[in-house]
Order: sequence, then structure tokens, then C-alpha cells
Amino acid sequence: MTAAPERSDRFGVYVHVPFCAVRCGYCDFNTYTATELGGGASRDEYAETALGEMRLAAAELVRRGRRVDGVTTVFFGGGTPTLLPVGDLRLLLAGIDETWGLAPGAEVTTEANPDSVGPAELADLAAAGFTRVSFGMQSAVPAVLATLDRTHDPERLPLVVEWARAAGLAVSVDLIYGAPGESVEQWRTSVEAAIALEPDHISAYALTIEPGTKMAAQVRRGQLPMPDPDDQATKYELADEAFAAAGYGWYEISNWARPDGTGGSGGSGGLPADTAADHRCRHNLAYWRNEEWWGIGPGAHSHLGDTRFWNVKHPRPYAQRIREGRLPIAESETLDATQQEDERILLGIRLVEGLGVGPGLEDRLPALAEQGLIDGAAAAGGVARLTRRGRLLADAVVGRLVA
Repeated sequence: MTAAPERSDRFGVYVHVPFCAVRCGYCDFNTYTATELGGGASRDEYAETALGEMRLAAAELVRRGRRVDGVTTVFFGGGTPTLLPVGDLRLLLAGIDETWGLAPGAEVTTEANPDSVGPAELADLAAAGFTRVSFGMQSAVPAVLATLDRTHDPERLPLVVEWARAAGLAVSVDLIYGAPGESVEQWRTSVEAAIALEPDHISAYALTIEPGTKMAAQVRRGQLPMPDPDDQATKYELADEAFAAAGYGWYEISNWARPDGTGGSGGSGGLPADTAADHRCRHNLAYWRNEEWWGIGPGAHSHLGDTRFWNVKHPRPYAQRIREGRLPIAESETLDATQQEDERILLGIRLVEGLGVGPGLEDRLPALAEQGLIDGAAAAGGVARLTRRGRLLADAVVGRLVA
């Protein structure tokens, strides 16, 4: 008798769109401008290539004895997904639905640069089935945007947010703090500008200087200063206080959301773990909760059970493999029980609900609580829940729990 397929009740799909109009100096993502790619990897061909991977992925899941009972979250990232025509994005989303089915109420997000969409495109995205758009705001200060090589006009943000809302899309904005030369007051300006947009969700990430980027070379040559960790900590605390006062609760170290579309509890400090009808990004929550997903596109990562695997990075060999009828997987790794537990801690500790630790780790919690890194009351119940100080030193907390 053939064993019944193993069911995946929660399953996400990530679609990587590797195209950008301009490569930002700080970015080390797997992205390419039009002039960097030759034949066989053009934007015009990309949708059909990605649909080819979906068909191969569906066959692979069957081979592994896995059944997907509807995709619960979809995230189009990049790059700039909205550099593709809306018709191509619609085709890709329809392909996901035809391949695995979209679960009722599925969250469907696309990233977008503020200068890559207008009211017509946003309305068309909503009509195609997208439910959420995440705008790369980064800063409201032109000088900071210039340092980051961002090309959009900050005055366009209120327009695109208004157009997205008119289309019925939930809205998130992304910020970056700690850019070389950015003052605390400039960062305050960006935080206040983001809040004034009244988005449903805000992400704020500390700038890191990645090897091989243009900005890393500028720092090495002394053209730009290296970001100061103490300065970044000050800016994180400023943002967290301002977001909480405006009704945004933190639910992951770098992410804040409103519990509904009109306002929050003001200063509550964090969203409860199971708040219904809030605006947390469910797709990213699936990553932190170690759920399963398939990544479509060059360089995209996937997670099934105890296995992680990732595609070849460059779009040309990626497309070539699919034309040959082969999955474009470059490498994979299977995690043993210890590695899986370490990963559970590394990811789960980032969430507001904290992390229940096993019997072997409970004796480490009192010391972390005494140092103000985790909540003492939660620690008494065997849960590691980060304080604000703990969020700033999350890597140190993880190190104490996995050592």
C-alpha cells in the first residue's frame, strides 16, 4: 500500500524577481540591472521561466510525498518586483494558484519602490489578487537617500500610500537607520514621516556594510564612515518609542504593526502573539516560526521539513536549467536534531511571544533576566522573551542559549 502524502497545512511561496533599475550602494541582494544580463535572462522572459520552476517544484513535492493544501502566504521580493509588468505578476500569481491553490484569505505581498508604481498599477495589482504592498521608503531625508543611492523623491511616499489604500491594499513601509553621516535628528525626521503616512506596518533595519558592495569600498577608502553600533542602538530605541506611542506594537525585532487598520493600543509595547485581524506580515512570520516554503527564482531559498536548499544565483544558468527540465537547485543541507533546535532558538527568539526553552536550558534564563535581556516573569515560566535591551543584544542572548 502506498503511504498517504504528508500534508503541509501552512505553506508559503517566495518569488524572487532579480531586477533593479539601479543597484543601491549598500545592497548585497541577488539583483541585476538590465545592462548586466544578456540573452536568456531578460525581464521579458522571466515570468515564463519562473512558471517553469513552479511546474518542476510541484512534481518534486509529489516525488517527496508532500501535499500542499493551499498556499497561505505569497511574497514577491527582489530586486524590484514591480519592474515587471503587472500582467507578468498576475501571471505568476495565477501560476501559484493553479499549481498549489491559494488558501482562503491568503496574504499576497509585493515589494515596490515608490517610483516604480502609480495608481493604475496598484489598482491592477489589487485586481490580480495582491493584498499587500511593501514600499522601500528607507529615509525621508534627501541627503540620506543620496548616500544610500536611492533614486525616489521622498515627497512621492504620501502619494503611493494613498493610491495603494484607494486600491484596497494593506501598506507597509521599510526604513533603514544608521546610514553613514545620518544624524539622530535626520532619523527622527524619517520616523515621524513614516508614522505620518499611517501605514499598517513598519519595518526598520540597521544598515550593515556588506563585503563586496559599493558602500563597503567607500568605507574602505575613507569616503564614508563605518556605522556606529551605539548610534544605531540610540536610533532603534528612538524608533521603538515613537512607533509604540503611535499605536504600533513590535512583534519581531525589526517589525512593528497595528492591530487593525485604524490605530492601535498606543504605547503597549508589543502585539500579543495571536492577535486577530492585525497587520503583521504573515509570510515573514512563517520564516521566524520555521514553517515551510518554496522559493522561486535565482538564488531563492526553500525549506521543507528538516531540509533547506537554494537555487543557483545567476539568472542565466537558472533559466538554462529550467529549459532543460531540471530544478535549478544549487545546494541543500539536512539539519540534524541539534541544528534544528539551534535554528528554532535563533529564529523564534526574535518574536514578541518569546520562546519556550527545553529543560536543559531553563537554568540559563535567570541570569539573562538579571541582566535585563529577557523578561523575568516569562523566564520564571520557562520562556525567553526579549526586553528592549535584549532586542539590541539578541545575538548575545542566542549565544547563551545555543552554547
